[in-house]
Amino acid sequence: MADAAKPSDLEMQVLSILWDRGPSTARQILDAMPDGKKRAYTTILSVMQVMEKKGLLTHTSKGLAHLYKPAVSKSKIIRPFVRRMVTNVFGGKPSTLVQTLLSETNVNPKELAQIQKLLDDAASAKAAKTKKGKKR
Repeated sequence: MADAAKPSDLEMQVLSILWDRGPSTARQILDAMPDGKKRAYTTILSVMQVMEKKGLLTHTSKGLAHLYKPAVSKSKIIRPFVRRMVTNVFGGKPSTLVQTLLSETNVNPKELAQIQKLLDDAASAKAAKTKKGKKR
């Protein structure tokens, strides 16, 4: 399962759809691809079959169709991916990642409010942990 730790960009898109939507057919995955590139159904099906061999996906049969689902948790894939990205692309600085995210993507006000809440929650949790550590 060494390959499972580093899915390709296309495999990451497939996984992200499955983590979000749950079990899906290759056709449903093709229709939901976030990058908007035109791809043949057989391309997505082939990628998903390779992902299954790598241990990234499993499938069950539903009539003539196969329903695919992730065989790995989101955190198992995302954590090392984000850590590598922060280290290798952003010089180990999470703040630079967030700054780039905010300046290079279209973040709507609702998403910005969600990001602010995450930051506030993280700051509160960090403060509580620090306070707890000082009481010992």
